[in-house]
Amino acid sequence: MELKWLVDYLALVEQGSFSRAAASRFITQPAFSRRIRSLEAWIGVSLVDRNQYPLTLTSAGEAFIPRARQLADAIYLHRDQLRSMVNPQKQLTICSQHALAVSFFPDWVETVESHLDDSLIRLDTVDLHDAVESFLSGGSDFLLCYASAERFHQLQHDDVESLCVGRDELIAVSAVSKAHTSGEHRSLHDCSSGGELKLLSHPPQSFFGQLISRELLPQLPKEIELVHRYQSALSEGLKALALRGQGVAYLPRSIVQQELDNGSLVELTGAFKSLSLEIHLCRLKHQESTSANRLWQYLLEQQPSTEPHNKK
Repeated sequence: MELKWLVDYLALVEQGSFSRAAASRFITQPAFSRRIRSLEAWIGVSLVDRNQYPLTLTSAGEAFIPRARQLADAIYLHRDQLRSMVNPQKQLTICSQHALAVSFFPDWVETVESHLDDSLIRLDTVDLHDAVESFLSGGSDFLLCYASAERFHQLQHDDVESLCVGRDELIAVSAVSKAHTSGEHRSLHDCSSGGELKLLSHPPQSFFGQLISRELLPQLPKEIELVHRYQSALSEGLKALALRGQGVAYLPRSIVQQELDNGSLVELTGAFKSLSLEIHLCRLKHQESTSANRLWQYLLEQQPSTEPHNKK
């Protein structure tokens, strides 16, 4: 039995439908349904009456709700107690998206270092789904993530508050053509007149993949034929492929700024639009960690307004 199955089931109970629950867990509905069936298979009874619409739980499913909450809470509690026994030193845990751990975190943490009480800083770098899951389950003190205009459903909760700690931008980049010797940096992939465009893409269900598909690709001229050449969840991996001339990639500016400055990559403009992004640091209210509270208070004081951005 996996802990995430319990959390999935509680999300299903809270959301009242497989589609909304899957969205709140940042996974596809088929994958979410398989995990609920895995839980049912492990228990040995059906929790959901699939012959009823809207969603209806079986009598066993109703009876399992409080037990599922108790089991999940007990596992998290024992985990925290064991961590305290093994790691007596004060520590702060920050769950972060991969791209931010590379491009944003090193500079940012230096600006707040004097407010960290000599705590051990543990940076857990995972994909957005796992980062949000760990954060909401109490596995980290903070969540460092990109935020789009469309708020994450899971974080739209009274117990979650966030602060904007930085800004970034999704831009299209390409390797530079060596055919031009005039000193002008021109893209290796010229799509100004249409034709085939090799795209280095993020997975469709990933945070960047969804943003790019929804906000940026539809703005490209219809004359451009997209060919998905490579796909990777790691922005650094896509950058490496772009540097080798394998295609065009939409990447955070912070990840490619050095390459733009030295001329090994060029930003595509015109038909290629950019997308502004905020970088948020989130925490759960009623934080017990003195170090976490001290850091949060300092960040609040640096904001134009002292009012945190509650995600509602």
